[in-house]
Amino acid sequence: MHVLVLNAGSATLKFQVVHTDADRIASNTDQKLARGTIERIGGESVITVRGSDGVARRHVAPLRDVRAAVEWLVAWCTSAESGTGLTSRADLHAVGHRVVHGGESFARSVRITPEVTRVIEEMIEFAPLHNPHNLAGIHAAQRALGDGVPQVAVFDTAFHQTLPEHAYLYAIPYPLYRRHGVRRYGFHGTSHRSVAYRYRGLTGKDKGDVRIITLHLGNGCSACAIVGGESIDTSMGFTPLEGLVMGSRSGDIDPAVLDYIATKEGLSLPQVEALLNTQSGLLGISGLTNDMRDLLAEADEHDDRRAKLAIQLFCWRARKYIGAYLAAMGGADAIVFAGGIGENAPRIRAEILADFAWAGLRVDAVRNAALIGGAEGRFSTEDSRLEAWVVPTDEELLIARDTCRIVSASTGA
Repeated sequence: MHVLVLNAGSATLKFQVVHTDADRIASNTDQKLARGTIERIGGESVITVRGSDGVARRHVAPLRDVRAAVEWLVAWCTSAESGTGLTSRADLHAVGHRVVHGGESFARSVRITPEVTRVIEEMIEFAPLHNPHNLAGIHAAQRALGDGVPQVAVFDTAFHQTLPEHAYLYAIPYPLYRRHGVRRYGFHGTSHRSVAYRYRGLTGKDKGDVRIITLHLGNGCSACAIVGGESIDTSMGFTPLEGLVMGSRSGDIDPAVLDYIATKEGLSLPQVEALLNTQSGLLGISGLTNDMRDLLAEADEHDDRRAKLAIQLFCWRARKYIGAYLAAMGGADAIVFAGGIGENAPRIRAEILADFAWAGLRVDAVRNAALIGGAEGRFSTEDSRLEAWVVPTDEELLIARDTCRIVSASTGA
């Protein structure tokens, strides 16, 4: 089965084409035929694509909206340039979509129906920056490929629907949860699930034996406590703003600060929320950038005090969450890093784990330094009781596999 995986944003469209089926999933031999990103949708779009040869090719095209972007993408995927071997739209058998918010309605990936679309629309009030664009991608794929091509929604929130009530509730009047759904939903679930699945494959553990803490560290960051293959707690909450320090998000903050800032700065509540989402985190503390690579360079080359402070704050918050989850879980077998920072910043990994000898974890500096650029493996010392791993996330592959399973089950294939 050839699955087109789409991740539609406000002005971007990320995609992959994956050849997979039950046998390939079982043997981990799925083929990634093509991938790429379309940026600046709504104007002169910049398109970066990689076919089966892995060579990056760039195009420029006037794409007025997501529908036009998907049309361009489908045409390219079925062209000779792509090297996918696909020659017509009929060779694309299913589409898998990343959808950010499924609320309490979806605890797993589902085939898209009018009812599913309606619920995704209802969840816009919880994810106004994401769900509308995810829906636009769904509608665009339906128009480009027709109603006969099945589509599947894979929700960021679904993996965290296993959180127990005491973990997802806030200590606010209970009727606010019952009436308005105010609770911790968690995000990055597709990434955490992907990492946990791959960790099992690398270690040979059964799902029921998995007891790990996963850290998805990129521009957005979250931690997840996973026991028996299920999420039992996670750092992001009602929105992706809660939890760890991120590229431009504050993470945890005293809610009274919002009204205080609004009063002192003459801002509305939405403006304060925007400040916490887009001007805070690494960017807010450093005053320079939300990119960890640049902050590390500034700290090394110029001994920049605020760059160093931003790095320290980032690592401190992550360390606190690990400690809290170790207590909540009664210990763990491994700490697993993923995401752009988690996979490519050995120095940050070492700083986060610097003081965990008490838990039986010591970092092997040589192993740690070698794990960059997509490499995976363990970087704790051989005698560590608590292990440390890098396992690159592969959300697109997980989406493709979910799509294949659901479509195959519904068609009896």
